[in-house]
Amino acid sequence: MTRSFAVPASAAAVLLALFTGACTGAANPGLPAPPPHRDGQVLWHIVHDQCVPDQQQSGRPAPCIEVALGQGVERGYAVLKDKDGAEQYLVMPTIDVTGIEDARLLAPGAPNYFADAWRAQTYVDARIGKTMPRQDMAVSVNSPYGRSQDLLHLHVDCLTPRSVAALTADLPRIGRRWSSARFIFEGHPYHAIRLDGDTPTADPFRVLADGMPGAAKDMAAWTLVLAGATFPGGKPGFVLLAGRADPAHGDFASGEELQDHDCAIAHGS
Repeated sequence: MTRSFAVPASAAAVLLALFTGACTGAANPGLPAPPPHRDGQVLWHIVHDQCVPDQQQSGRPAPCIEVALGQGVERGYAVLKDKDGAEQYLVMPTIDVTGIEDARLLAPGAPNYFADAWRAQTYVDARIGKTMPRQDMAVSVNSPYGRSQDLLHLHVDCLTPRSVAALTADLPRIGRRWSSARFIFEGHPYHAIRLDGDTPTADPFRVLADGMPGAAKDMAAWTLVLAGATFPGGKPGFVLLAGRADPAHGDFASGEELQDHDCAIAHGS
């Protein structure tokens, strides 16, 4: 579920609100309770009632394309082709983690579902028919305000061409600490931080909780987008974006809005 606005995103659109909101530790405005999600257990029933039993009984995890149980169900994950988009996949835990707000994501030794989801990009590549440049790809998790399901699900897909262009332009401003300024992507403000490495060894949920003042007690307010990046010298890495919900002003913290489920960037359109 995503809500986006066709507002051009560029480096010039950096919101120069230094030391405001979540990045300062100042009191964030109170948020209403997240909306109830009608039929919010659909993904859970697919994973729990179909994919996992099929994998255990036959080794064919239909309707999922993969169920990884090498470390047991408690640390496993499932990969499902989403019904929306030609190439979009979802990566989900095989236990009932509800979403970004679930405390188990911050428990010591918790699985790094973002790393699992980044590896699942190979399924997107297979459907497109070529290996996509890392800077064109992203993994996103929506907040409870901007999602429809109550099983943690990470969206794996292409970025919008606007988001790729904006991230490329803004890359020199993004460092290894959370930005105090907020960058505008698809009409909404996001804080940004650089992560190094070919794969996301640092768990983005933990990066948010540990590095953004107040976030650990307020995880339900946030959305995360892990976008691939190539830094100067050809160094692989990521830009992690974090946006905070502001429902009163039409921001439901749905980072999925930065992704393009038609993957226009892959098809030259």
